[in-house]
Amino acid sequence: MTYNDQFLASLHIALGQKLHEWAFSPAATLSLLNISENATYLAEEGTRRLVLRVHRPAYHRPQEIMGELAWIAALRADGVVDTPAPVAGVDGQLLHRLDHDGTERAVTAFAFVPGRSPEPHEDLGDWFQDLGRVTARLHTHARTWQKPADFNRKSWTVDSILGRDGYWGDWRAGLGLDAAGLRLLAQAQYAISFKLAQYGMGEDRFGLIHGDLRLANLLVEGDRLRVIDFDDCGFGWFMYDFAAAVSFFEHEPVVPQLAERWVEGYRRVAPLSAEDIAILPALVLMRRMLLVAWVASHAETPTAQEMGAAYTEGALALADRFLSSP
Repeated sequence: MTYNDQFLASLHIALGQKLHEWAFSPAATLSLLNISENATYLAEEGTRRLVLRVHRPAYHRPQEIMGELAWIAALRADGVVDTPAPVAGVDGQLLHRLDHDGTERAVTAFAFVPGRSPEPHEDLGDWFQDLGRVTARLHTHARTWQKPADFNRKSWTVDSILGRDGYWGDWRAGLGLDAAGLRLLAQAQYAISFKLAQYGMGEDRFGLIHGDLRLANLLVEGDRLRVIDFDDCGFGWFMYDFAAAVSFFEHEPVVPQLAERWVEGYRRVAPLSAEDIAILPALVLMRRMLLVAWVASHAETPTAQEMGAAYTEGALALADRFLSSP
């Protein structure tokens, strides 16, 4: 599937014809907000605004999407995190379907909330301290939440992240990756796998996580921090949530400082061991390699086009530093 202009134009029309399912009239307007794993739109009519997410087909099954929405509902009910509410249609259902271009796509809706996403060039220290606190609350909730009997989400393991059949593609297909680069990243994968095997997957270290707490999925307004888009929530290493938070700028020299602020915020809510902190560099590099695969397999998205082969080069530099460190 390619999100080119022609495809997006036809998707826009198809979704516009479904807006009545959320009680919008034909006078409502629809605008594209973002293209990433999914296509996200803003529907507006008068003062009413609703965010509609058209899911990429063949990624999440309906049961998995309902699992995401169930966790969001529980987090909101328990006052754990500030995140937009899922919104049901006029039929009372949270999960809708859109037939487009011969393919059935899932559609979910969320309340619109104001705010902007922080940028990597900003002073992010205070926000990362806040994010550490928020992440600790998410993890604390995940460890104790009684999940629905039919709850189902993906597991983010070394194999599903870095394997040849990984969820987001194969890093070996990275843009601009030559034979030397392949060898270097293969060595990095081996080292990451070894460290994570030592670290383990005990219940205190591996469980339900947001999985994609990057800057684009944070909204700030004044001193308020909101978390959005649980589309990649699943079972993974809790500390992976920090790795996701520095997505696309993992190589920047500010990252160790942001890690310190994140740990400081986290520890105000829940404990972290020395082993938890020590595993962060391995998870950061694993996330970077995952995104090298994502850029290659999602070349039609604006983010992937912006990153290009330079992002692969940065991954090689990060891997070299990782392998050279004590």
